[in-house]
Amino acid sequence: MSDDDNKSKRRPLKNLPPDRFQPKVWLIWLAIAGILILVLKFNPGRMNSPATLKIQEVVDYAAADKITEGKIRPDPSGGRDWEEITGDLKEATLASDSGKTKSFHAAGRLTDANMEILQKSKVFTEVSATNFASQVLTQILPFVIVIGLLYFLFVRQLKQAGRGALSFGKSRAKLLTRDRDRVTFADVAGCDEAKEEVSEVVEFLKDPKRFQKIGGRIPKGVLMVGPPGTGKTLLAKAIAGEAEVPFFSISGSDFVEMFVGVGASRVRDMFEQGRKNAPCLIFIDEIDAVGRQRGAGLGGGNDEREQTLNSMLAEMDGFDTTEGVIIIAATNRPDVLDSALLRPGRFDRQVFIDLPDLVGREQILRVHSRKLAIAEDVDLSVVARGTPGLSGAELANLLNESALLAARRNKKRVDMHDIEDAREKVQFGRERRRIMDDEDKKIVAYHEAGHALVGAVVDDGDLPVHKVTIIPRGRSLGSTMYIPKKDVYNYAKRRMLARLATLYGGRISEEVVLGDITSGASSDILQATKLARSMVCDWGMSPLGPIAYGENHDTVFLGREISRSENFSEDTARLIDAEIHKLVNEQYARAKSIILEKRPQLDKIAEALLQYETIDGKHVLEILEFGEIRSPVAPPVITKTADLPPGRKPAEKAATGGLPGDTRAPAPSPA
Repeated sequence: MSDDDNKSKRRPLKNLPPDRFQPKVWLIWLAIAGILILVLKFNPGRMNSPATLKIQEVVDYAAADKITEGKIRPDPSGGRDWEEITGDLKEATLASDSGKTKSFHAAGRLTDANMEILQKSKVFTEVSATNFASQVLTQILPFVIVIGLLYFLFVRQLKQAGRGALSFGKSRAKLLTRDRDRVTFADVAGCDEAKEEVSEVVEFLKDPKRFQKIGGRIPKGVLMVGPPGTGKTLLAKAIAGEAEVPFFSISGSDFVEMFVGVGASRVRDMFEQGRKNAPCLIFIDEIDAVGRQRGAGLGGGNDEREQTLNSMLAEMDGFDTTEGVIIIAATNRPDVLDSALLRPGRFDRQVFIDLPDLVGREQILRVHSRKLAIAEDVDLSVVARGTPGLSGAELANLLNESALLAARRNKKRVDMHDIEDAREKVQFGRERRRIMDDEDKKIVAYHEAGHALVGAVVDDGDLPVHKVTIIPRGRSLGSTMYIPKKDVYNYAKRRMLARLATLYGGRISEEVVLGDITSGASSDILQATKLARSMVCDWGMSPLGPIAYGENHDTVFLGREISRSENFSEDTARLIDAEIHKLVNEQYARAKSIILEKRPQLDKIAEALLQYETIDGKHVLEILEFGEIRSPVAPPVITKTADLPPGRKPAEKAATGGLPGDTRAPAPSPA
């Protein structure tokens, strides 16, 4: 066996649970034993002082059978010169005795005749002689145990409480050493530009003299800004891992307490710890919890938070970067941070970490797939192309869900089908089998068929239909999914108009075919209204011109001004409403004309949905072109009864098909 094997076998010993021997527990048991000894020794029945008798009196009482119990303790030296007799007399033996029994004590020389009389009474027993040590143990040890118990339970606790009170203002930053949870740049993907920007921080921590020789000054602080889940905390850990320096991690909320001054004290202690462990990195996550602008919102600012921020500003401006302490902070709300915190000299540099692009998503998937058993047919580039807008954390969750699905299906490896199902679950919710009658199924089928038909007709090749299903997912009763050809960075007006028409396809289909409308289009109407308002007020896609009319949408509690003012007149508001109505009505009419013109194809799509529950985008295109489905459709898979709730019958489930990994933009569907 090699040394590495021996080390690997010895290493888990470090992670064993602590020893079960706990001194406090044993002390408590010893104290209980001592208390029991005291109780037995000083029994309430024996609390009265024993009567002192002579040896001859004890012999006479024994001869008269007036003693209930007695003990003879001989001389410790072993002779007959001195004996100690203790015992209890029967009731009313002594005139002064008012109780049932009376204990007595006698000491003196006991002759052989007297010993014979005592032995004949058969109530006396001989016990061993006691020495000084045994007397000390029986008399003093219980008191020592009780005193020790009081010390450990009260005095020690008071000392610990005192130390806790003194450490109330200490920093709660957690130190991650070099050998624990080390993360490097190889573990971070999807943010190459951010890694390049912070790489000089690593170089400075490794060799600061190279920068100091020419008078260069490393930034005191680096602020990482980006949406949640993009890897800001992971990148900060990678900086510390690459530089091999201690890494202090703390959250902004750990500074703020109910008592004024505690947060400021913790800030000072944190920077003091950093100086002692220099060179090191101090990472403050969610710094907007303590760095929010002072005096903002209704009611002014928070006294404790502002004092904490003032202390942080003073500390960051007061320490020198030559000490090797660099502050890294992360937030997804840079707009609410105080301007004094962002000025050069404190957070000199802001690193923006955006959602990953196509290449970044593929790199992230490869990093997170290292620990998974991936099948050979899995193409991560296809998965990356089908997941635009997902952050690194969401991509990691997608792979984890696919692994869980594969394990539940008793597979040894994760294949493309598992990843496809996991993505649908993550993006659109898990399939929910609801018992619907034929009428409800027909409504949902024509609703989704209207979305798919209009979307396929108005598509110019950038956002084709990927899949249509009437299986409930999340809060919707059906979904129409789309595949973007590439990542979308700009929203063209023609695409927004096509999106408006597609959103109203479901409602128009219900109206044309069923002669009635339902509440299932509520989400469609909401999305269409927001989209039309953004086109008019924010993007300048209307005859009103390139003028922004939506500057007053921020919440006053997070803003910088308490009062609000409208930036346009009432006449302009009427014009805005008119343009929004015009956009909506035009695209509504456009979608209605498409559905009336393609009514036979609409019926074919709805019939296919009622039969298969799920069809692919290619099947929709075949119906539009040939009037029927020519490609094979996967047969429905019968759901196991064991997987259903009690009392629910098995339902048919259409197997998923199409290109695995392609993006699905959730289309409006009945709620």
